[in-house]
Amino acid sequence: MKFHALRQSEMTKPVFTGGCQCGAIRFRATELIDNAHICHCRMCQKAVGNFFAALVSAPKSKFEWTRGKPASFSSSQGVERGFCAQCGTPLFYDHVDDPNIGLMIGVFDQPAAIMPISQDSNESRMPWFNEITAVPSSGTSLELDGPERVAAVAASNRQHPDHDTEKWPR
Repeated sequence: MKFHALRQSEMTKPVFTGGCQCGAIRFRATELIDNAHICHCRMCQKAVGNFFAALVSAPKSKFEWTRGKPASFSSSQGVERGFCAQCGTPLFYDHVDDPNIGLMIGVFDQPAAIMPISQDSNESRMPWFNEITAVPSSGTSLELDGPERVAAVAASNRQHPDHDTEKWPR
């Protein structure tokens, strides 16, 4: 699999980590399948509360939950969708008979490293999806909110950092 931003030496086996927003759930995968994609189906839209779900699969044999266990919802026969019961972060799509588990790309510690290579279920794709990059930018958080507000949010931030920690919350 080609990764957008990660560069691994051939001697180093890549490890992909991630977790929910509050840090109650963490995971590790030592292999990803070359199927990173955007799913536009209505079930995925509702499951993630957004216009699409961005997913990549890992072999279940190369995947483990390293902190906590997610809650799940059976969205259809043989399909579990997992999330953190504490903060609500959507985490996975699992067809229980499949040897792979689909993980939400946004919950990886380095999501920019995993670039989708396809789009699925395009019948439900938002009609303006291809034009979204032309929507004007309002600016950065610093530009929009000012330094005092950005500092206040940073000081009260309870979001887990984008790396494994021995203990969380702090």
